[in-house]
Amino acid sequence: MPRLPGTLFLRNLVERRSLLFQLVRRDFEQRFVGSAVGWVWGLIHPLVLLLCYAFVFQICFQTRLPASAMTQNYTLFLFAGMLPWLLFSETVQRSSNSLLEHSNLITKTVFPAEVVPISIFLSSLVNHALALGLMIAAVAIVLNQISVMLILLPLYIFLIGMFAVGIGWIASSLQVYLRDTSQVVTVMLTLWFWLTPIFVTEDQVPDDFRFLLTANPLAYIVGAYRKLLLSYNPPGLDETLLIATFSLTAFFVGGLFFRHLKRGFADVL
Repeated sequence: MPRLPGTLFLRNLVERRSLLFQLVRRDFEQRFVGSAVGWVWGLIHPLVLLLCYAFVFQICFQTRLPASAMTQNYTLFLFAGMLPWLLFSETVQRSSNSLLEHSNLITKTVFPAEVVPISIFLSSLVNHALALGLMIAAVAIVLNQISVMLILLPLYIFLIGMFAVGIGWIASSLQVYLRDTSQVVTVMLTLWFWLTPIFVTEDQVPDDFRFLLTANPLAYIVGAYRKLLLSYNPPGLDETLLIATFSLTAFFVGGLFFRHLKRGFADVL
């Protein structure tokens, strides 16, 4: 008896969910299981970066926030800006080599390769959740505040995920054919990092370079995170729509790009 189309669709959906879960668990276990402190490394890495940047910019360079900033606590201001960037950059950087790392599955089985960057984002999301929890606790203790706007965080995490996965699809599929792609991604992420207002407010960026922020999706995402974590005001609707536009565009363009190049993966790998 032939299967109904709806039955085939549901079966395919369940199978992919199961596969995605297995990839996320495998990635998490490879990184943390068996180490001395396990998942705690997910907190150690961002905290060490935070301490280093805070020492250089706050103590050595004497960076001060303007009176209009959401907080005068530079460490918390910096941490709130780092969180979305670390989630995005880790997803894109690790995605660039992900298909080569799973080449045995792609070449020997009928494997939906597009789920690999998605699994990397979900695995990175575990570390992000740990650091985010620490950030919320620090704001509650140091600033004595917890904003109700935190309920909007899942929306912006979802948009970061769409944007990062879309870029990850492009990088990972190109890496199959051009093995220098991962190196280019590393260089571009470094440049992108310093062109994002993580260490300063947008008002502190010189007017001649303000156009770089207008074209930078991460500038809007960092600003939105800071508003949600450090103030009682939600991000503006125009900002959210811009973030959504960038994310949806990257997701669909990346998906089409990946689908086009996917046809030759098995032969090249």
